[in-house]
Amino acid sequence: MPPAALLAGVCSVTLRARSIAEVVAATAAAGLAAIEWGGDVHVPVGDIVAAAEAHRRSADGGLAIVSYGSYLMCSPDVGDHVEAVLDTTEALGTGAVRVWCPFGVEPGVRSAERGAVVDAVASVADAARERGLAVYLEFHGGTLTASAASVTDLLDAIGAPNLFSAWQPPYWDPQPLDTDLDDLRALAPRLAHLHVYQWDPDGRRHHLADGCDTWPARLAAVTVESASTFPGRSALLEFVIDDDPAALATDAATLRAWLEP
Repeated sequence: MPPAALLAGVCSVTLRARSIAEVVAATAAAGLAAIEWGGDVHVPVGDIVAAAEAHRRSADGGLAIVSYGSYLMCSPDVGDHVEAVLDTTEALGTGAVRVWCPFGVEPGVRSAERGAVVDAVASVADAARERGLAVYLEFHGGTLTASAASVTDLLDAIGAPNLFSAWQPPYWDPQPLDTDLDDLRALAPRLAHLHVYQWDPDGRRHHLADGCDTWPARLAAVTVESASTFPGRSALLEFVIDDDPAALATDAATLRAWLEP
């Protein structure tokens, strides 16, 4: 069965050394349909001018802005920062924002530490819901979202209908393909974007085509029957070889071919 409603796109962090205009040009030239604008360089939190430029140039390039890639950490002091992040999300003209669980609070920690993160994530989801926005958690080692099981536990504990999780290959704890597929199927109803890249466990980058024995199956594991309600769910290329637009074009052609029915 073909992948369910996955747009082919890119995270702007992949081309963080390029301007907004250059990122749009490279993304459109690669035949991609979607983009997540990152909060690290291109659209910093509170920079409404940059958000407006990214929105305008994306529209002109025919690109859907599927999320704002913020670096908001859901720590106990998150309330001091969340409104500025949501303001920027709205200025960018997207319906979803990425946030993070804090590093160092991992599955199996003391209940009080875990509870503080759960409360912080819940408060962000609630603030976003009031604005009609979806929130998704970065799937990342060293956090409470280090595994599909810990993500599921976190989402269940909060129970917010606008809260989702991303998925990426867990390079911090490599596992067999069958386990990846089981995790994707389990997360699928609450899955946001897939972050797509081909790395060695040590972070060495390869062209996506080198993942021909894993990535098509991962994409296909996200089926129509388990489609998520996350808006604009996409397979987003991330961290191509040398952050090179030519490498992005090569990987984009591979990804688009895999996503075709």
